[in-house]
Amino acid sequence: MSGRLVHVGSAVVDYVYRIDALPAPGTEKTASSYAQLAGGGFNMMAAAARTGMKVVFGGQLGSGPNGDFLRTAFAAEGIETLTPPSPVMDSGNCVAMISSDAERTFVSWPGAESVLGLDMMAPVVTRPEDWVFTSGYTLSYPRSRDALTGWIEALPADVPFVFDPTPVISDIPRAILDRVLARTTWLSCNTTEAAEIAGSGDAQVLAARLLRDHCPKADGVVIRAGAGGCLVRLADGTARAVAGFNVAAVDTNGAGDTHIGAFVSALARGVPPFEAAIYANAAAAISVTRHGGSSAPTDAEIQTFLSQAALTGAPGQTRKAHQTA
Repeated sequence: MSGRLVHVGSAVVDYVYRIDALPAPGTEKTASSYAQLAGGGFNMMAAAARTGMKVVFGGQLGSGPNGDFLRTAFAAEGIETLTPPSPVMDSGNCVAMISSDAERTFVSWPGAESVLGLDMMAPVVTRPEDWVFTSGYTLSYPRSRDALTGWIEALPADVPFVFDPTPVISDIPRAILDRVLARTTWLSCNTTEAAEIAGSGDAQVLAARLLRDHCPKADGVVIRAGAGGCLVRLADGTARAVAGFNVAAVDTNGAGDTHIGAFVSALARGVPPFEAAIYANAAAAISVTRHGGSSAPTDAEIQTFLSQAALTGAPGQTRKAHQTA
């Protein structure tokens, strides 16, 4: 695989607390465990790197202990940072509370990753066969969104751009969101985010509307449905629902990031989109059986999982979806 994933987004330090349930207002809980982990965009980058893609980071890290922690995590995954650290800010952090039902609740504090300027991004130069990714988190930051949007619009036409709007989509000004969607090659989002962009309807209706009205240059859209798998619709109108895998989830934190990273990695090495979606569903399924946001599996682990699933007749195959205009 010669192309790189150029991740122009944000990475933070996660402080992860495991609790049986969220505390009621004004009360206190004692966590059963605690961990300090690299998080945010790191989860998607790790998923792509562990499945064979060269990954470089074009966002900004801080100059304090959080930034140092992230640099160590990046180095362990072979991820190169293209930009200099902020001389005045540390990287941000996120408190993640994981309850016994495997759901997660976040409280975040932005840092250096929330400040991107064109001067700082000057070293981020794409090459032929590169793939570029950003998320809604970076576009939600007032001191990043304008520069990043202009940089995305200036990308060479032959460089694929992948966008995940994330749960903070409502914090992105609609004018910025529309400009980014207009340049998007692959959109990956969940059903709630798809509806935020394109209005009401089921996944099939939303996917068609996203391509027709919002992402005119896209090769396709992926609408993720958690354990239910995902729906993939291509620009030519072909659409398939790709079933998920039945696993015992212990932590859903980072599952969406894992899905996107594995999907892009598969596409970059020439895997057809519907097959790439099966691969990504398997990666996400493995990730939720592990604790920690950066729990993405390796390519070998995914191939073993898929082989075992084929032997047992587990879900994960594609089925043709109802075609909608």
